[in-house]
Amino acid sequence: MEGLIGLSQETLGAAIRKPVSRPRIGEGGGEEGMEPVGNLRERIARLPWGDVCANLWSVGYGRMGSVLTGKECEEIRGLYDKPEMFRSRVNMERYRFGRGEYQYFRYPLPREVATLRESLYGFLADTAKEWMEALSLRGDFPRDLDGFLKKCKAQEQVRPTPLLLRYRAGDFNCLHQDVYGEIVFPFQVIFCLSRRDVEFTGGELLLVEQRPRAQSIGHAIHLEQGEGVVITTRYRPVKGSRGFYRANFRHGVSSVLSGERYTLGIISHDAT
Repeated sequence: MEGLIGLSQETLGAAIRKPVSRPRIGEGGGEEGMEPVGNLRERIARLPWGDVCANLWSVGYGRMGSVLTGKECEEIRGLYDKPEMFRSRVNMERYRFGRGEYQYFRYPLPREVATLRESLYGFLADTAKEWMEALSLRGDFPRDLDGFLKKCKAQEQVRPTPLLLRYRAGDFNCLHQDVYGEIVFPFQVIFCLSRRDVEFTGGELLLVEQRPRAQSIGHAIHLEQGEGVVITTRYRPVKGSRGFYRANFRHGVSSVLSGERYTLGIISHDAT
């Protein structure tokens, strides 16, 4: 797409640099040919980033395909019953956010969660800058996540935002935006950790785009276990006759019809 720049060597290097020491979940794995292979950083580097970013420009979200192995999904969602891994638990019905619950991880993040956050940010930072430039908005996004988190800290946004969500039959998530302060990264990534049509039915990811003086556009996305999708956090640029204009985005989850559905949300900006 016109205006979409490629990934620089600096971006690639920032995204696959060596991780710092963090609690480890597991090595991943799975049957050869059936699940993603290689370590997590290598898998992320091999994703079709040109297509992902082009789709972000055209429709506001980009499907990444299978990223996590079944074993990794099971190990990540297995953390849900370990309260020491989290800083807070939210009952959605209590706050009228929907029904179900989620927990925010505490620092230090589990290694795989931290790897996802660091690597994904590195591959999306350039497109984030382009979006802000298209909208004539300030968008100072350093090439690496550490630099971005320092900007969050300067605005007193210091609480981690990656989260683990659990939905059971009848649960849902109302349309919303994950904005926690002045500093906002324009993309976030959602991973399905459960097996669709085996462990749960229903529970589609819902995206709604509101354009000025127009009807809303809706998307319902089915995600397989281990699959990731990059979505718009707050708004995206849309090309009009007089340049780009802002289209607001919200996301949610339709009612889970049966079973249990776990989701991992990777948000780059910290919260106040």
